[in-house]
Amino acid sequence: MSQHFPPELLYADSHEYVRSNADGTVTVGISAFAVEELGDIVFVELPEEGAQLEQGSSFGTVESVKAVEELVAPMPGTVLRRNEAVLASPEDLQNDPYGDGWLLQLQPAPDAGTDGLRSAADYAARVRQA
Repeated sequence: MSQHFPPELLYADSHEYVRSNADGTVTVGISAFAVEELGDIVFVELPEEGAQLEQGSSFGTVESVKAVEELVAPMPGTVLRRNEAVLASPEDLQNDPYGDGWLLQLQPAPDAGTDGLRSAADYAARVRQA
């Protein structure tokens, strides 16, 4: 997988991304870099719809044959939807992290901002140094 970071997304240092949707919600997933580092993904755990997420807190896990990594909320909000397809077929996350492999749709908290999130260029520079 090539390390491509769509420029319209914002990225957390913990490797989650945020996509702003036209209806004011956001879609959260993990970057292609994180997917590549994990290797073969075998299990994904996500919160139930209605769960309240706090920025910087754990909201689930991604388990691969190499490791179990915590997912960290890139912004505060309420879970509107979780990607049931990824829960049933974790390889969707591996095959298409920016498309079919999204994890959650959130209604951001009223005071949610993008502080602490990086542009695609900044994130790419960070992970290439790692």
